[in-house]
Amino acid sequence: MSADKPAISHLESSDDGKAIAQHIDIKDPKLSESDLGIQEVETDYYTNLPESLQHMTQEELKAFDKKTTRKIDLRLMPMLIWLYILNYLDRNNIASARLGGLEKDIGLVGNQYQICISILFVGYILFQVPSNMLLNKLGRPSIYLAVAMTIWGALSTCTGAVQSFGGLAAIRVLLGVVESAFFPGALLILSSWYDKKSLATRNSILYAGSLISSAFSGLIAAGILEMDGLGGVQGWRYLFIIEGGITVLTAPFAWWVLPDNPSNTKFLTQQEKDIIMWKMKKDLGNVDDSDKEAQESDLQGLFHACKDIKVWLLVATHSFLVAACGVTNFFPSVVETLNFDRTTTLCLTAPPYVIAVVATYVWARHADISGERFFHVTIPLVLSLVAFIISAASLNTGARYFSMCLMIPALYCAFVVILTWISNCCPRPPAKRAAAIALVNCLSNSTSIWNAYLYPASDAPRYLVAFCCNCGFIVASILFAVGLRIRLMVLNKRIERGTMDWQKEFGKGNDGSKISEDFRYLF
Repeated sequence: MSADKPAISHLESSDDGKAIAQHIDIKDPKLSESDLGIQEVETDYYTNLPESLQHMTQEELKAFDKKTTRKIDLRLMPMLIWLYILNYLDRNNIASARLGGLEKDIGLVGNQYQICISILFVGYILFQVPSNMLLNKLGRPSIYLAVAMTIWGALSTCTGAVQSFGGLAAIRVLLGVVESAFFPGALLILSSWYDKKSLATRNSILYAGSLISSAFSGLIAAGILEMDGLGGVQGWRYLFIIEGGITVLTAPFAWWVLPDNPSNTKFLTQQEKDIIMWKMKKDLGNVDDSDKEAQESDLQGLFHACKDIKVWLLVATHSFLVAACGVTNFFPSVVETLNFDRTTTLCLTAPPYVIAVVATYVWARHADISGERFFHVTIPLVLSLVAFIISAASLNTGARYFSMCLMIPALYCAFVVILTWISNCCPRPPAKRAAAIALVNCLSNSTSIWNAYLYPASDAPRYLVAFCCNCGFIVASILFAVGLRIRLMVLNKRIERGTMDWQKEFGKGNDGSKISEDFRYLF
């Protein structure tokens, strides 16, 4: 843009009645930051600003956007992280309970422990899609997640009272059903509040809850298991009772703290709501409300997602990665092969996850800044492949622990970016995005049903079969990621040539007339 172009500081209208911006000084230099997703400053860019923002200059818009984003971060992220910490504790404390004598005390034999691990994922898988469809329809995540949280906390507490294989299996099935609401629901919430230039970072912050939980669950368990025999109760029972009780007590705070959608939340001013909703529309290259144009119900959104090849490539990429991530369900047992005592073993589970917390944030932040997805998925996958090869090939204590400290961060760096890629590949309509997130997450977790059988105690200390299978899973995940990249490149070429079928991509009623020429899929 030429420097001598006059500023527009009043409201004008062209022949077609289109309003040009009010009080926008377009002599300001081109924005160098990606905070508002602005590629270049153009006069017609400002025609789409909400009326409440039209009096602001570019610098004022940037400052206001940053202030609003920080306000949302402080309200949304700490509570979601806390919920995820509790979600992961209540789901996976059975691994620590195993070291505390769970199998012996309730008489588990053969592969019954593996059955109790895998059976949770039956309910977890079956109910994710309907749960996300219901959440999208209700539009009140604060109430929905708070209720689910209370129920799963109560079920986790009840695990401390089981006396047999049947009781433990029944509790695990119900726990999977209720916990199915949280993770895909949290991803849907974040994709409703953050644009594609900041979503990967927020997903990594969310997933930090899981990693923090995994890092410190061993330390917490080591302390609680020392209560063994107190009051005649086994230590592993206290583990379920204490951690489940904390979840139940925390539930009301989720109801009060979590916001709903940008359009109906009460903690933002109208101006703050406007800038968030405006950013989300600009993120898609839309100048109007594409959600209303799509004309799709929740069920139609599900069918739309099922017909999209991108969704199935995401499912395959993520499924093979999650299959390799099955090692985390048995991580205390894998670390136990280093031949340290129980307390030291539980403490040694923490460092790999602490490294992963930092690594996933830095990696996701770089993915947001660069706007790149494929290499941010495949490079960590290659590193995790190296880690599994080391674990399969060596029993050296130093080499094996190094591989553990490499495999966990590498797996989850790829995991977080793939989760973000779902929303980037299926941004609209919301019903399709909700179904796609749930489909990818639930079908990928189906691998956890059979994955547990790769880690029988008899395969310790090498776990050769499991680690060799994980190498194969990683290679398959990389190949499907390549396929997804090719598909997105083809779609972007169609956009450039003007041959894109927007109704097929963005839903019935969307003819592409209001899609910006700048819109492209990230790959």
